[in-house]
Amino acid sequence: MFAKDELKTMSRKELEKLLKDVKKALAAATARDHREAKKAAARAVAEYGFSLDDISEAEGAKPKQKKKTARKPSKPVFANPENTRQTWTGKGRQPNWYRDQIARGTERDAMRIAR
Repeated sequence: MFAKDELKTMSRKELEKLLKDVKKALAAATARDHREAKKAAARAVAEYGFSLDDISEAEGAKPKQKKKTARKPSKPVFANPENTRQTWTGKGRQPNWYRDQIARGTERDAMRIAR
């Protein structure tokens, strides 16, 4: 175990090597714990006459996940009369050009895109 004083006196390269070694040791410990947990689980299901494969394939063993469907982008409803490439769907925060037009007295319907 390293004392804080020892770490403070180490060079950057020494600290980087120590960090690399610690990460490697942590990965090995995690793998070891995973193997031990798997063995313990196998012993536990064997008491009931099953194998880990039997349990993992059992119906309902894995929670079903809802599939996320991508939403279609909303169609623009308003366009800037000065630059028709600037559009807004009418949802969310109003763009600056829209607020500026309203402040100048332009009616909403005048900016509405004809369909």
